[in-house]
Amino acid sequence: MTMPPPPQAHQAAPQPQPHPGQGGPAGLYASPIPVRTPGLGDAIASEWTKIRSVRSTVWTLGVMIVLLVGIGLLTAFTVSVSDAPLDGTPVLSLGFFGVLLGSICVITLGVLTIASEYGTGMIRTTLTACPSRARMLIAKSIVFFLLAFTITTVTTGIVGVLQTAMLDGATPDAGYWVRSTVGVGLYVATLGLLSLALGTLIRHSAGAITIMIGVVLLPLVLAIFMFTPTLAPVQQALFEYSIPNQLGAMYEVSVTASGPTGWEPLWIIIGVTAVAMAGALASLDRRDV
Repeated sequence: MTMPPPPQAHQAAPQPQPHPGQGGPAGLYASPIPVRTPGLGDAIASEWTKIRSVRSTVWTLGVMIVLLVGIGLLTAFTVSVSDAPLDGTPVLSLGFFGVLLGSICVITLGVLTIASEYGTGMIRTTLTACPSRARMLIAKSIVFFLLAFTITTVTTGIVGVLQTAMLDGATPDAGYWVRSTVGVGLYVATLGLLSLALGTLIRHSAGAITIMIGVVLLPLVLAIFMFTPTLAPVQQALFEYSIPNQLGAMYEVSVTASGPTGWEPLWIIIGVTAVAMAGALASLDRRDV
């Protein structure tokens, strides 16, 4: 009687070998996709994708461009039709009114860049993808600042060229051109960065926007209604260091004869924003989402 052959021993399935160039113990699977630690560049790319894909960016910057171009050209057209003499006032200074109103749009976008994520809960996803809170805030700041600076500088430059063509005024020198385009762009973008820092501290869109509008307009309004002689020094300080006056100083059309002039308003707003940003970074590390 023929005996059946002995059962074959169960053979274990072959284990996939690690991909060449990948570390790991022998016998364990290693992904063929290179693994690397994400850095600041990845965070910047992520924030750029977010800021250009939301409607708030299109609306706020679109309205800002309309205000800068519309009010700037309307002011120049009114002056040209009325034949009102400029009396030595630089032609490019007519763009001040549009920039002042347009800065409200930049403030709004600066707050929404981070505060809206706290309102919707998206901040949890953001911090899951980028656990480093400092890197996240720095990436947001870089993307927002470069976007606001580029849009403001290009738009003010176009408006300045059109105003100079519409009015028979003296052509501004190169230094004034740079200050009223690049300088104003830096000032407005830094003001928006201050709004982003405040949005990080407040974590509430409406509250942070309201506070920033108060910071921009309230000192000047308070100074206008200070009639008591004893408050004259306070009134003068509010006039000199109010944001509308500092922005006007960039155009050489400040409200007061004293106070910051030339590039000094830019250094002031940079200092204030640096302090606010340091507070925002400290707040992120000490508070939960």
